[in-house]
Amino acid sequence: MSQRRVAVIQAGTSLFDTPRTLDRMEAHCDAATAQGVELAVFPEAYVGGYPKGLSFGAVLGSRFPEGREDYLRYWKSAIDVPGAETARIGSFAAKMKAHLVVGVIERDGATLYCTALFFGPDGTLLGKHRKLMPTGTERLVWGQGDGSTIPVFETDIGRIGAAICWENYMPDLRQSMYVRGINLWCAPTVDERDIWQASMRHIAYEGRTFVLSACQYMTRADAPEEYACHQGNNPDTVLIRGGSVIVSPLGEIIAGPIYDREAIITADIDLDDVIRGKYDLDVAGHYARPDIFSLQVNNACQNPASFSAQEIDAPLPTMKIE
Repeated sequence: MSQRRVAVIQAGTSLFDTPRTLDRMEAHCDAATAQGVELAVFPEAYVGGYPKGLSFGAVLGSRFPEGREDYLRYWKSAIDVPGAETARIGSFAAKMKAHLVVGVIERDGATLYCTALFFGPDGTLLGKHRKLMPTGTERLVWGQGDGSTIPVFETDIGRIGAAICWENYMPDLRQSMYVRGINLWCAPTVDERDIWQASMRHIAYEGRTFVLSACQYMTRADAPEEYACHQGNNPDTVLIRGGSVIVSPLGEIIAGPIYDREAIITADIDLDDVIRGKYDLDVAGHYARPDIFSLQVNNACQNPASFSAQEIDAPLPTMKIE
């Protein structure tokens, strides 16, 4: 069956309060279930938060103590993957009987990653994608992903993958996903600008894929009182205004964009439109020129150190103290 109902969830984080954010997420999932969706996409950094407006106490060449405290608070609100929070999110997917894609802040040791998680309709954590290139000041607080987490999942509702926010501007990343036959392109973001809409339409038209972009809607009231963001302390101040959208493989907007409120945006799609679209443009097929251009992707996991099994298993040397 090629007919599917999909949704993007435009919602905000309760910043630095992950349990409350998960409660809000569950309520949104329940509402999406009532609309019969088979895939729901949540925004970038939804669980763990996008602390827009914070400086993390940094200027070029210097870091200050208050920024270290901000980072500690951010680290504490991040989640382990897998972990207790991913188990709970999986329960949302299982209750929905739907695929679920959500942006999280992943904690791995002392480093944080902006990550998209993929869940199956039975609640299984299928995998993750770590953002390859944090943008601007994000590099202060997020590490870089590597080629081992650029999945495209074959599912019974289509081939699902994700590019997070400005990763969508990386041509090589896009091509690597087109080659894998992606047809449900998930774009969790916090980019609220009008030009983002042009980018989502371009990717849909270039890749002949459905694009589902979920953006946060977050106000100053969603952050704690002790939050020194440059936008000020008026609780009504909009920090991220939304703009979630669903686009067809011919670049046509079929749902959204919606601004200035939380929303569940749904669309009924026909996956056969992907094949119809590629009739005259398949950038991973008849419109590619591999005799001229080539793309090499290093999908190996990059570790800071490797140890041989012999070194790991060998007993530690003893020291004789005279």
